Amino acid sequence: MKASSNIDFSTLSLFESMIKASQVIREDFPTIFVRSELKHRIQEAESYVASEYEPNRQLEKLLELFYIHWNFGGASGIYQLSDTLWIDNVLKTRRGTAVSLGILFLHIAQELKLPLNPVVFPTQLILRADWINKKKWLINPFNGDILDQHTLEVWLKGNISPTAELYENDLYKSEPITVIRKMLDTLKSALMEEKKMELALNVTNLLLHIDPNDPYEIRDRGLIYAQLECNHVALTDLIYFVEHCPEDPISEIIKVQIHSIEQKKVVLH
Repeated sequence: MKASSNIDFSTLSLFESMIKASQVIREDFPTIFVRSELKHRIQEAESYVASEYEPNRQLEKLLELFYIHWNFGGASGIYQLSDTLWIDNVLKTRRGTAVSLGILFLHIAQELKLPLNPVVFPTQLILRADWINKKKWLINPFNGDILDQHTLEVWLKGNISPTAELYENDLYKSEPITVIRKMLDTLKSALMEEKKMELALNVTNLLLHIDPNDPYEIRDRGLIYAQLECNHVALTDLIYFVEHCPEDPISEIIKVQIHSIEQKKVVLH
């Protein structure tokens, strides 16, 4: 893994944050291909929306281009979740998640000077367009649909709690670093599930670069080290979590894992 210590995500755009993160996690990340592909897409988009002068009409045209003519959308059938998060793969297959598709669409829209921003909604990333003297648009990055308040309330009740309510701050603009953390969290979970532990470790180290003392991130790093049979460092991380989060129900499970690793060390010696 390349060093992440010189990356300051707070100063980068969302697209640049995604590129830098991918370079740190994957030695084979094809930065030149991604930048070249996006450059062509942006040029095509500029031509496609050129006949419209109103920003809201330009955004409608861009949605049409991205989701209908280019056929970007959500993945279906059997697939690995990580494949829908790697931006180079999304550009090749045109299949992604809300966050990967959202970052791509947002980058193109912002290059076209359209007033679009990311929103980390409690259930997924959505995109928000704010028009002068007009109602805001909320866009589902999976398919380009315009979302209404009722749909968002249904998402909350179905995914969070039957009593969950929609609040105004659920729809506030999110900073790039918040979106990148959301993407990295999802990617880490996918890579752990897919048993790609070295890559998952790279993601965790990047998240710990953003927030060095997060006990939950340190716990996940310990679990990854345990899978990689790096038992000494695994113990350090898992003990840190138990000490800092003694009230968390997961702590009891982690204590069992700590005991198991300690028993292995005794047997080995």
